[in-house]
Amino acid sequence: MKNEKQTQISEVGEFGLIERLTKNIQIKNESTLKGVGDDAAVLNFNKKQVVVSSDLLTEGIHFNLMYVPLKHLGYKSVVINLSDIFAMNAIPCQIVVNIALSNKFSVEAVEEIYSGIHLACEKYGVDLIGGDTTSSLTGLTISVTAIGEAEKEDLVYRSGAGPNDLLCVSGDLGGAYMGLQLLERENEVFKVNENMQPQLQGYDYILERQLKPEARGDIIAAFKKIGIQPTSMIDISDGLSSEIMHLCKNSNTGCNLYEDKIPMDFQTKKMAEELSINPLVAALNGGEDYELLFTISLEDYEKIKNDPDFTVIGHMTNVSEGTNLITNAGSAVPLEAQGWNHGK
Repeated sequence: MKNEKQTQISEVGEFGLIERLTKNIQIKNESTLKGVGDDAAVLNFNKKQVVVSSDLLTEGIHFNLMYVPLKHLGYKSVVINLSDIFAMNAIPCQIVVNIALSNKFSVEAVEEIYSGIHLACEKYGVDLIGGDTTSSLTGLTISVTAIGEAEKEDLVYRSGAGPNDLLCVSGDLGGAYMGLQLLERENEVFKVNENMQPQLQGYDYILERQLKPEARGDIIAAFKKIGIQPTSMIDISDGLSSEIMHLCKNSNTGCNLYEDKIPMDFQTKKMAEELSINPLVAALNGGEDYELLFTISLEDYEKIKNDPDFTVIGHMTNVSEGTNLITNAGSAVPLEAQGWNHGK
């Protein structure tokens, strides 16, 4: 913490805390008529479609404050919601933040969380327009709701893919999962010996993928620039396998995913080797990469083939063919969706 003096929330009260957290908010979007400071926010989207998404992060389930900085947590809590808006091919405009805190958190600690929230708002051009704060007996919970807008014809759903469409992904996969494994390993070492310095050198990229992910608004801008409208799209929060199966189920298609096409960073592979984990498992089931998984028609291949941010990893098939991983040896293995598991 930057502040040496820690102020108890009871010293300033709920309204005093809210005043401290919101006093510097500046409205960026024309659609925000009224933000923080009244009984409800007021938005005006004219004739555009409104897109809403919400995510909940709970201490001990979704994050561990032994190694997650509060500012990073605030930033990430916003970004993962914006990712859902971008996955609809929409533009996020506003967020609402609800937070429940135990008495172990000082005013300065809450301000640190909100400094990350404000940083994300600034980077992505969204307005923080309200929310709620309450007490908790069990630590910290953050719930963020994101609101976005799009023209009706621009929206992309999970249900629009067809057989022969190309399956594509932005960026690379598995990094966030391997970053988490590294942090967990070092935390276990720390529990045994608090004098041991964490061994994190050379792994900046995968640590950032876990602690400070980015939402791929740049990909949405790229679609518009090169004239592509994906036929279906989803963000990768629960692992590649789960997301592919969501697209297939909603679009009533099958899919062939090619093992040798899945993009992974060098640090991801290196960390996997160090921990004796198959990097393919990290990409398929790890999650939290927040890249965009999307399908395009064959005719659009020429528009993306030379772009290093896009990788064609497979193609959609008839539903009767199922969802399969085509291994490097050429055999077809049915995909299984691991996804989120309560208590895991």
